[in-house]
Amino acid sequence: MVLFFTSTAVDPPVTIYMGKDKVENEDLIKYAWPQDVWFHVDKLSSAHVYLRMPEEMSWDAIPEALLVDCAQLVKANSIEGNKKDNLTIIYTPGDNLKKTGDMAVGQVSFHSDKRVIHVAKRENAIVNRLNKTKVVKEVDHEQERIDRIKKESAVRRAAAAAKKKADAELAKQREAEKAARSYDALFSPDAEDDEEDFRPKKSVREMEEDFM
Repeated sequence: MVLFFTSTAVDPPVTIYMGKDKVENEDLIKYAWPQDVWFHVDKLSSAHVYLRMPEEMSWDAIPEALLVDCAQLVKANSIEGNKKDNLTIIYTPGDNLKKTGDMAVGQVSFHSDKRVIHVAKRENAIVNRLNKTKVVKEVDHEQERIDRIKKESAVRRAAAAAKKKADAELAKQREAEKAARSYDALFSPDAEDDEEDFRPKKSVREMEEDFM
């Protein structure tokens, strides 16, 4: 089962979710979306909390208020961390999570970058606001992955088709402009002068006859 929350720290609101237990966390590690950001208490056991970022948001520029929501949710769902102040919460993109066969259930490391946010104390107002939005769902992670890939592929195909059409229209426009320039040059005054230069010239005798 997966627990879903809605954060209104930004507009429009965004989805935050986490596994109900460490077994579910294993699936979340495996199936995290590229646009998901993972949060966890540093060096303590806690829930694996994920932020599903909107397309226009990047993980290194998450609004501070939204970071605080995620961090407070992590702290509130850490048995040991919930009792402590001045915690460090680590976060990183979902596709940066590294899982190897020798790791314990729910354990994870990173391929590269991570960031931290410090939580001085639990903010009950934030935690209560998020808990009021909690929805528990059973998720078919594999089917969700398939549906996401299909949707993303359809978006890419539509973008490629639109680009191809735009390129064809631009090429057609350029050809039309090129033809127009050639037509204008053909009937320009300079072209007429050039045409006169190539007319057969009269002989001296023909010119003398013109004056007779």
